[in-house]
Amino acid sequence: MFTQAGHPLILEIHPLTAERWPDFEKLFSVHGAPSGCWCMWWRLSRREFRENQGEGNRRAMKTIVESGEVPGILCYHEGKPVGWCSVAPRERYGSLERSPVLKRQDDVAVWSIVCFFVAKSSREQGVAEELVRGAVEYVKSQGGKVVEAYPTLPKQDRRAPASIYMGVPAIFEKAGFVECARPSMGRVIMRRLIV
Repeated sequence: MFTQAGHPLILEIHPLTAERWPDFEKLFSVHGAPSGCWCMWWRLSRREFRENQGEGNRRAMKTIVESGEVPGILCYHEGKPVGWCSVAPRERYGSLERSPVLKRQDDVAVWSIVCFFVAKSSREQGVAEELVRGAVEYVKSQGGKVVEAYPTLPKQDRRAPASIYMGVPAIFEKAGFVECARPSMGRVIMRRLIV
């Protein structure tokens, strides 16, 4: 539970299943979040992503969800979807697997947290932190042992939400993640072991 101006903000986390697809669409709106992504950026090649931008990406994500695969978790406040976190075994993210910057650190089987999207009206209210905790719990429920994240290192100036869609180190540190690599000036790789 988080508080906002003295009022309790109670958040619930649920996996994105076919029954919850309308909530995902509502959260992402008709635009599919920034740039018509529909959270397909790390799942497709860059060319496929550009060709599918918008409606094609929406259909691709819907196909994943309708197949029974859970591509991530939704956060709710008072029954309304307010946040999203993409979390899945790393191998489900083809573009991440091909990334020269975010390459695998070792042969450990990891689940990856690659994206957050929080409704504008719910930002800076603890939603991202709750999504990280929820992602760890979801991975644990699926038998995963290691969760990996790739947050953006903060700069002095305030970054636009679209530029920190992979989170910032502080929200992962609060959930027990530790830094294991710094592959670039703007990115860090962090892990949380599940016991």
